[in-house]
Amino acid sequence: MSTIQAAHASSLTPPMPSQIPLAPAHDSGMSRPLVFLLAAGAGLAAATLYYSQPMLGVLGTDIGAADRTVGWVPTLTQLGYAFGILLLAPLGDRFDRRRIILAKVSVLVAALLAAGFAPSIGGLLAASLVMGLSATLAQDIVPAAATLAPAEHRGRVVGTVMTGLLLGILLSRVVSGLIAEQFGWRAVFVAAAGSIALLGAALWRGLPRFTPTTDLGYGELLGSLVTLWGRHPGLRRAAMAQGLLSLGFSAFWSTLAVMLHGAPFHLGAAAAGAFGLAGAAGALVAPVAGRIADSRGPALMTRLGAGLAVLSFAAMALSPLLPEGGRLWLLVASAVGFDLGVQASLIAHQTIVYGIDPAARSRLNAVLMVGMFIGMAAGATLGSQALDIWGWNGVVAVATAASAGALILRLFIRSDR
Repeated sequence: MSTIQAAHASSLTPPMPSQIPLAPAHDSGMSRPLVFLLAAGAGLAAATLYYSQPMLGVLGTDIGAADRTVGWVPTLTQLGYAFGILLLAPLGDRFDRRRIILAKVSVLVAALLAAGFAPSIGGLLAASLVMGLSATLAQDIVPAAATLAPAEHRGRVVGTVMTGLLLGILLSRVVSGLIAEQFGWRAVFVAAAGSIALLGAALWRGLPRFTPTTDLGYGELLGSLVTLWGRHPGLRRAAMAQGLLSLGFSAFWSTLAVMLHGAPFHLGAAAAGAFGLAGAAGALVAPVAGRIADSRGPALMTRLGAGLAVLSFAAMALSPLLPEGGRLWLLVASAVGFDLGVQASLIAHQTIVYGIDPAARSRLNAVLMVGMFIGMAAGATLGSQALDIWGWNGVVAVATAASAGALILRLFIRSDR
């Protein structure tokens, strides 16, 4: 247990009458409607980070920006998310998480509307940064689920909520691709703002209040992140390994639309977004990974997940040997494989981190997610540069090398204590 927290209370205060959940489900100790609300909330919030990716091929032409400049849209969104987790997510241990979540909902709605009506690439880039900062409400929802769940089912509940989050990430590409194809890219951001506003109303009614677990000041709260990082080797290993896996994940998804837009495929935003359906299949592994982490321990799942990611990324190097149709099927199969691996590893790493210190879950989650989304931002940048210099094989090499680094890190770790 950490000694930096000043208070140890972690129970919930009695909910307001309009916030009382239904009877708990027998398998998790939480009400199913509440678990569903948390999963949907995490998914809709996280989806806002990825709506732009399938549209990059057409967005740049419409707004009059070069490909390299447009590539900063997902990069700034991911960096905003990483900084938001670092600077804002720790507040979940200090204040009522419900109030923090609802405040971020309001800011996210405003940022999405600003992106939808942005007159220039500069305005869109600024809105993307704020969008990333406020979308961190997803990372307030996940530790909230871990707090509400009983210890013996924590992996399962977190896995279910993460299924919603991951489905939101992956299906966001499908939705944005289809909407952009029919109504233009601006309609995607406006529709997303509407979905977050509806989410805010549901969370206001259904989310209970949380008692803070520390009375540390803001500066001390941020300083404690460094203390937690230095004190817990398991936290460091989880953040580094997931960051490497996320680098490969982002390198693929942030360049896929541009690659498909060019020769030999010449496919539009809808086709790029449809690849999210392949990746969405991988999200279904999250509850299974949570159950295995509960019963067999999470270390095994981290190794299996990283190994699957390496194999899936490396398989894409065979693409030049195949005809055009075969290349597309290989991309689909690889997307399913590495999504399975990356997501299984994430659930296992969260299970490790949430078990370190229950009173510091928001801060522990912040450290893990900062590592993950720094990897995401690095992947978006390195992937774009690799595609520009070496073509698609360069992207494959970046993704394979990063996931191999994560596998090596996990193979040489026998304990996360």
